[in-house]
Amino acid sequence: MDNPRVVDLRSDTLTKPTPEMRQAMRDAEVGDDVFKEDPTVNELERVVAELLGKEAALFVPTGTMGNLASVMAHCDRRGEEVLVGDASHIFLCEQGGTAQVASVHSWAVPTQSDGRLLIEDLESRVRYRNIPCPKTALLCLENTHNFCGGTVLSVDYVEQAARFAKRHNIPLHMDGARIMNAAAYLGLPPKDLLKDCDSVMMCISKGLSCPIGSLVAGSNDFIYKVSRARKCLGGGMRQAGIVAAAGLVALKTMVPRVHEDHDNAQRLARGVSLRGNPYISQDLATVQTNMVVYEFRDTTRLSPLTFCERLNKVTQREYDDLQQAVTVKMIPIGLTKARAVLYNGVNSDDVDAALVKIRYVIEELCRSAEA
Repeated sequence: MDNPRVVDLRSDTLTKPTPEMRQAMRDAEVGDDVFKEDPTVNELERVVAELLGKEAALFVPTGTMGNLASVMAHCDRRGEEVLVGDASHIFLCEQGGTAQVASVHSWAVPTQSDGRLLIEDLESRVRYRNIPCPKTALLCLENTHNFCGGTVLSVDYVEQAARFAKRHNIPLHMDGARIMNAAAYLGLPPKDLLKDCDSVMMCISKGLSCPIGSLVAGSNDFIYKVSRARKCLGGGMRQAGIVAAAGLVALKTMVPRVHEDHDNAQRLARGVSLRGNPYISQDLATVQTNMVVYEFRDTTRLSPLTFCERLNKVTQREYDDLQQAVTVKMIPIGLTKARAVLYNGVNSDDVDAALVKIRYVIEELCRSAEA
């Protein structure tokens, strides 16, 4: 069908700057940020450091760079190793930069369905006395957890992980790309979630709607090391206040509305009944923030890729049956799951239209799988 309504649920990176952000970007006072002379960047870094409960913060172009620069700052001696979840974004989706660029070995720890790394699994992987082995130098966690469907690590769990890290004199870095979603879910200030972390990376270009940027926060000494790593990685920007201005607006206007995305995720998840479905399942307990994950039981009969491709088409029969032309965009994650992400720009009407489509496609594909 021509010109269908598109409900794009691939990622919250699809957010666009709000009119207030665009105005702030036009009016931003700027300077040379590499010389630390951009007043807008300086203000954003100050505000974020305070928000996250750290001494200092640094503006970087991307979350991937923020995580990599953090690893480089923490692991600045050859032969060091980072403990990281086997389903973490750092391990799966940042091109192995810890090894490729930073020369840091990664030891992947099994990730639980809620995003935790079991303390006993971490304990069994610490190594720093055995000469043939890399030296464990860093622990990385992720909150919220992307590939676990936006699940939130509890404050109690992070405290346990921090105690483990301190016992072994290992710093704890938090990939907090969506830390504001975690804070909204727990109903706590973000600094309370991060009080036991040595460093954190927070993204402002996902659910907070900024066009670009992430921030790394930690101690003054740590941020100095991160600034050196950022320069090495090509991330030093000059008149960056133009984009930092959007971040200041986001912290005032977008953080308070994050719960709306969580509500829409609940609406999407609860709007499709998969109880007893032999091909697709859904764990409502994991729908905590702005993501919904569909899991496929038998991918030889029905795969995430087939599901996503069909959602993105409108057949004539479908139009005749539903009297609507809607495409829904999702992405497969791994071989057995498909993910939908809610964000500013997708409203409850969009969710309702998507639900009609999703129910129809699930019924159609399940009939085909049984044939």
